[in-house]
Amino acid sequence: MPYIPHTPAEIREMLDAVGAPDVDALFAEIPAALRPQSFDLAKGATEMAVRAAMEKLSAKNRTDLTSFLGGGFYDHYVPAASDLLLSRGEFYTAYTPYQPEASQGTLQAIFEYQTAVCRLMDMECSNAGVYDGGTALYEALMMAVRHTRRKKAVVSETVSPIYRIVLATYTKNLHLDLVVVPHKNGLDDFEALTAAVDGDTAAIVVQNPNFFGSVQDFTALFDHAREKGAVSVISCYPVLQTVLKTPGAMGADIATAEGQSLGLPLSFGGPYLGIMTCKKSLVRQMPGRIAGRTKDAAGRTGYVLTLQAREQHIRRQKATSNICSNQALCALRALINLCLTGNEGLSRQAARSIENANYAAWKLGAIPGVKLLNEAPFGNEFAAVFPVNAKQVARMLMDGGIVPGFPLGRYYQGLENALLICCTEKHDRADIDRLARRLENAL
Repeated sequence: MPYIPHTPAEIREMLDAVGAPDVDALFAEIPAALRPQSFDLAKGATEMAVRAAMEKLSAKNRTDLTSFLGGGFYDHYVPAASDLLLSRGEFYTAYTPYQPEASQGTLQAIFEYQTAVCRLMDMECSNAGVYDGGTALYEALMMAVRHTRRKKAVVSETVSPIYRIVLATYTKNLHLDLVVVPHKNGLDDFEALTAAVDGDTAAIVVQNPNFFGSVQDFTALFDHAREKGAVSVISCYPVLQTVLKTPGAMGADIATAEGQSLGLPLSFGGPYLGIMTCKKSLVRQMPGRIAGRTKDAAGRTGYVLTLQAREQHIRRQKATSNICSNQALCALRALINLCLTGNEGLSRQAARSIENANYAAWKLGAIPGVKLLNEAPFGNEFAAVFPVNAKQVARMLMDGGIVPGFPLGRYYQGLENALLICCTEKHDRADIDRLARRLENAL
């Protein structure tokens, strides 16, 4: 609990600076019914008493649950050194940390981050990050639209439904034709996707592993898209890229990801990190900022912004860099995690997660009435179908301290009995055995 001292004089000074007559006027935009009516704390209470009251309040949150929730956000182990390194004062600034004359260290960190994610995704170029995985996918789609000057996008229904909502919302007034191709029992329908990509298509958008956890190879689909002049966009789970066929190996033009799994805590939904990488031929369409390494007149190494279509440089409506200033710290955290974990560590993390998921699938598949949604290979999560409503199953197990997974019926009609179950390296056999035992008893 931070100590934040403000005297009445300081509060008055701040209110005067923003032109508000009093604190009530400052929060006038928030309806009175939505403002806190009282913190229910005794006036003049000691710090110790206030802290005790807050700890009692926070104890109402269930922090003792064993969770098998995934669906795009994953509870991986974060090395203890991450917090120590990230908390160094040099990395904190209230100002946008991109000015080359003042921030050589930050620019170098961005350059190293770009290099690391390019190697991870097997792609040629990266920017300094955008807000999250969903907005990264939207920006990738807009890159394809600018590049091809076409207005149609083909999106697989196996792409995260949250990301598809982001795409639909952001493009609502842009007159883009978003064609969503239905999934086939939790798998991409390659035949339908191939048929949907034609000479009017700007982009084909897929995900690997898909939202159901299944792993697929999109090489042939990307070849077809290239023949039609469309851009291939793939959203990935970065940790698994150490053991799966990479976007670069599949021939993707743009690869995006949610960077949360690279050392960022789940933290009630953010802040997260959108990873964006692409082929060099598309780099001038890439939004945000890109740091490069060069030499100065004296031959000394320097780091500079190389491509940044900022609103100060071009017409505002054509700018692509008025995003991501506040993502530098999240990108730095991902870089620190990648460096601390290393290639071998990240591969072990991925392999251990997949191994646990396969063990869980084997255990659950042995329960009478439970079956997997499909027989395709999967990464660290899979969809299981129960003889009863999955939401009901989840509710029963949560009372016993286990969050068994994500009920797929929330986004997929007809899959009301299916649960998306995720494992990471933080689970052990005892956790999974307990999940299987509780599920068998609940059914």
